[in-house]
Amino acid sequence: MKTTYTYDHYYKYEEVKEVVEFFEKNYPDLVAVEVICVTPEKRNSYAITITNKKTGKALEKPAFHMDGNTHAGEVTGSMASIHFMDTLLTNYGKEEEITKLLDTFTIYIVPRISPDGVETYLTTPYSIRSVNRVRNPKEGGIRPEDLDDDHVIRMMRIPSKYGSWKKDPKDEDSMVLRRPDDMDGEFYEIYPEGVFETYNDDENLKSKESDWKLDFNRNFPYGWFPENRQYGAGDYPLSNVETKALADWIIAHPNIGMVSTNHTSGGIFLYPPGTKSSSKAPHKDIEIFKEIGKLCKEELNYDIVNIFDSFISDQEEFDSGAFDDWCYETQGIIAFTIELWDLAKRVGVPYEWGKKDEDEKATDLKRFNACLDWVKKNSPEAFMPWKPYTHPTFGEVEIGGFNFKFTHQNPPTHILLSVLEQMTSFAIRCVKSLPRLVIDDVVVKEIEKDLYDVKVTIGNVGYLPTNITEVAKNLEINKPVVTTISNCEVLSGLPKEECEYLEGYSNTETGVYFYGNIYTEESAHARKRYHWIIRTKDLDQVVIKVTHPKGGSCEVSLNEKKAIS
Repeated sequence: MKTTYTYDHYYKYEEVKEVVEFFEKNYPDLVAVEVICVTPEKRNSYAITITNKKTGKALEKPAFHMDGNTHAGEVTGSMASIHFMDTLLTNYGKEEEITKLLDTFTIYIVPRISPDGVETYLTTPYSIRSVNRVRNPKEGGIRPEDLDDDHVIRMMRIPSKYGSWKKDPKDEDSMVLRRPDDMDGEFYEIYPEGVFETYNDDENLKSKESDWKLDFNRNFPYGWFPENRQYGAGDYPLSNVETKALADWIIAHPNIGMVSTNHTSGGIFLYPPGTKSSSKAPHKDIEIFKEIGKLCKEELNYDIVNIFDSFISDQEEFDSGAFDDWCYETQGIIAFTIELWDLAKRVGVPYEWGKKDEDEKATDLKRFNACLDWVKKNSPEAFMPWKPYTHPTFGEVEIGGFNFKFTHQNPPTHILLSVLEQMTSFAIRCVKSLPRLVIDDVVVKEIEKDLYDVKVTIGNVGYLPTNITEVAKNLEINKPVVTTISNCEVLSGLPKEECEYLEGYSNTETGVYFYGNIYTEESAHARKRYHWIIRTKDLDQVVIKVTHPKGGSCEVSLNEKKAIS
């Protein structure tokens, strides 16, 4: 599909602002823009609402939320959010699929959660976790710096008889670990390219701990732990203005049924829970996560991975306080993390999530060297062979390697568009899976003058149930499906009927007989029948309406139906 903008580089703040303002100005019937927070460096964090305003209010339609840059260096995530927005708006009225999507659903996009952090990442050689705010700085060690002014912080190898590395005799650009019996030869310590800050007169070198410690994905109010256990968690949950704004945004939009939070890298679809085994979560929810994950597998070829069971490395002192877990466990939303970009798989040494590696360090080194070789062949502008450099502290050292930020952490720019297109295709399929209320049929029978028998069937024709998750029911935050009949006197039945929830076809029980055909054991409880006796002098004014925060709304006037005498 066509887009208005090109995706051959990573957008800085002013470019993001320009894109948002362009679509707001040129698509007034489809776009509304809010600033959900202004950062300490006075940049706006935008939230964009996309829907056809003429077919209903945004809050009265089922909604899908996408965001990017919880972690500042994972800029592919924000580019995917922008590309998704661009594709939807550029193709509305031109592509039937997109037009129907925006007529029916609401899309919320927060493209850049940490604009301050991203600007530092894109305009300096530094890497960064979430934001460039100093927290609990610790002096001492090798601090990453661009010594040779090429705008990239690479590796620095320092000759040392104590070193753990040596040159790979098969490839002058690679390094191998020193073996237990290596007594003679040239050995090295390898650190980031940088300057040395002394500490305690200790001769043993170390990398300096980053001053920018905050990790927004450890700052949400589910599974939060203080920083003595959880690096970067902040003083308390939602202590960052950016994370507080994002949580407030989600809560203020109860029509959100699904959240995709975009990160890099690894090429995986990550789904909650993240604080307990998936076996302890509701079975129906896990099956839905897996089915949505299959869509991701089909569009992006990403592995489907549970956070707790297969992604975290320590199931006792695990990392938590993540946004997707908070959305699922406290708001009852289907929320997942997409780790965009799959360099490890491309180079033939993929991560084996959830499997024990008996020689993990050797596998990691094999993967690194395969990545190094791939960069040399496919993105040579990002690679620099080892070259001598006279260091003010260490004397003669060498600097070399590839630009990690735009080869390993994010795709090289010539590959970026293909990743974004795949993500947009996946997101469109996600939107289609949301619950969707319909009035299936209405039968009106005239009993006598001004007296009518009215029957109606309401239903949910979407994949997801109106409650979205079993967690929502367990938390007792699920809202009922409300059906009303108005502008008449109701003699039998209630003018306002409530149904706890309507299942989606995800809960239809199907199978294949061992000897025989495919079958439906039981269809999902996705329909509800109501019956009224009403009195009215003007049947044309009688309206039946069905509403639910996450299922949307629909209505029908009885003047569209002929009364049967």
